[in-house]
Amino acid sequence: MAFEFRLPDIGEGVVEGEVVKWLVKTGEQVREDQPMVEVMTDKATVEIPSPRAGVIKEIRALEGKLCAVGAVMVVIEEAGAAAKAPSPAVEKQPTAREERQFADHKLPAANVIAMPRVEGGKVLATPATRKLARDLGVDLGTIAASGPNGRVTHDDVRAAADGTQGHGAAQAAVPLLYNPAPAPVHAEAADERVPFRGVRKKIAENMHRSRQTAAHFTYVEECDMTELVGLRKRAKARAEERGIKLSFLPFIVKAVCAGLKKFPIVNATLDEAKQEIVLRKRCHIGVAAATAEGLVVPVLKDAELRSLFDIARSLDELSERARTGKASRDELTGSTFTISSLGTLGGVLATPIINYPEVAILGVHKIKPSAVVRDGQIVIREMMNLSISLDHRIVDGYQGAQFLQHVIELLQDPTLMFMEMV
Repeated sequence: MAFEFRLPDIGEGVVEGEVVKWLVKTGEQVREDQPMVEVMTDKATVEIPSPRAGVIKEIRALEGKLCAVGAVMVVIEEAGAAAKAPSPAVEKQPTAREERQFADHKLPAANVIAMPRVEGGKVLATPATRKLARDLGVDLGTIAASGPNGRVTHDDVRAAADGTQGHGAAQAAVPLLYNPAPAPVHAEAADERVPFRGVRKKIAENMHRSRQTAAHFTYVEECDMTELVGLRKRAKARAEERGIKLSFLPFIVKAVCAGLKKFPIVNATLDEAKQEIVLRKRCHIGVAAATAEGLVVPVLKDAELRSLFDIARSLDELSERARTGKASRDELTGSTFTISSLGTLGGVLATPIINYPEVAILGVHKIKPSAVVRDGQIVIREMMNLSISLDHRIVDGYQGAQFLQHVIELLQDPTLMFMEMV
């Protein structure tokens, strides 16, 4: 008999996921618990196994497309069923009824906003579109939907925010991430086309949203790491005895936590829906990590309460899970402040983009011997640049500079850092 597998409810208000990659094909024999499909929600990609043994009869959720919770993803002809062998089927889109199923999924009260009414009194809009509406202060109940099956799109929301929806040619002036009718891109025969989806597409959406909302400004200062270089060198042997790889990052995390406690406005979030600045009391530090799929940000929760060795071990484990695509959604969300470091490729200067909805991000650059003046003498010191991008709507330039100077003060004199540790 045929078994229809539906995208399960994965909780936390998630109502849909993007199909990143099918690991099976139509007509293929599969066993129970065999990895079947990769689905992404936010930045977390999960691998869903086959719930039954049998033959893949029909794939309905296409790669690169959104699939609603409860919608049929794949039809499996169960093993031993008295049915003729399936012929290769043409993959098809979910029906309009299946696409509407996500609208019936109950969201937490905090996520409920005014929605335009469509068939059945429900709204068709992705979580990202709903969030964009809240960010831009748009009442979705006042705009018309232009997407498939009456779905409200990002473009609809931005057009409404600019006051150009329904004004003909004026709508073309709205800055869009995705043009509804993009011009074709010229390509030569030798060029390769890579689907723009999954983590890479989510990164693009988040970066664009950050640039659209936060008033970025960047402040840069140099830091004399000579004393910390010596301290780390002495501490490495003790760390290795415990199986820990000790980099400079745990020290930077601890200095940042001390700075966030002294300047809480930097450890904040702007709740635009309620017109409130939320000052975070805990330090959940996101650390940008490069993966084969793109940049992700695993989060070190309650970093201010952890020891240096604990931070080092946890960061190593989190980064490894992120690189292998095994990090959980909880491990990739909830940061209050982010650190971006390119390690040995740290360069001289960068202007990092704020990890929305935070208000600041710290860029860590290369440590290298440099000639500097100390007490009127030219000496060689281990110097490093730090760059911090801040949301000027929330953090004044002077406050941002004070925060970074405090972090630098602790890094330059590790004794002071240890005095401020919990």
